[in-house]
Amino acid sequence: MTATVLLVRHASHDRLGRVLCGRMAGVILSDQGRREAQALGRRLADRELAAVYSSPLERTRETAEALAAPHGLTPELDPDLNEVDVGDWAGRAFDDLAGPEWDRWNQARSGARAPGGEAMTEVQARVARALARLRDRHPGQTVAVVSHGDVIKAAVATALQLSLDGLQRFDIAPASVSTLVVGDWGMKVHDLNGVCA
Repeated sequence: MTATVLLVRHASHDRLGRVLCGRMAGVILSDQGRREAQALGRRLADRELAAVYSSPLERTRETAEALAAPHGLTPELDPDLNEVDVGDWAGRAFDDLAGPEWDRWNQARSGARAPGGEAMTEVQARVARALARLRDRHPGQTVAVVSHGDVIKAAVATALQLSLDGLQRFDIAPASVSTLVVGDWGMKVHDLNGVCA
């Protein structure tokens, strides 16, 4: 038996593309993000979802609620879906992050660690645990998982057996859906980075 997992990146917030938010509290969806989340909920309203899971952060919870509402579901929080802990970089503008550590983070994620935070290998391990739990909990069903761009990239890299160093080779847009089929035999990518019009 397999489970189908819709990996959904949270919708837009007002710091997107400017600030590395990480696990900062108080980062909520912007007006545009609320529109994206509502559109996503409408787009997936016809899909039969057994459950909706979410990272604990506000922006993912808001997106998950919009997605779950048409199905009469309440999102379940899963800490393994949380954003990358970027440690000392949290809250800093991207323009201020230039330097050797930042370059290493972006070019060699398989061996890099955010200062005071976690390594991408740790992120990949926890998202893989979450996917295995969902496979076991929801055989033959479809579930939605609302998380963050790099966490979703780590899941896709696992499915494709792609090095974490290749994460910059594909995008995961806000409010996008990537679909994995997860079984005892492993995982395969069915769709990648599908976005609402």
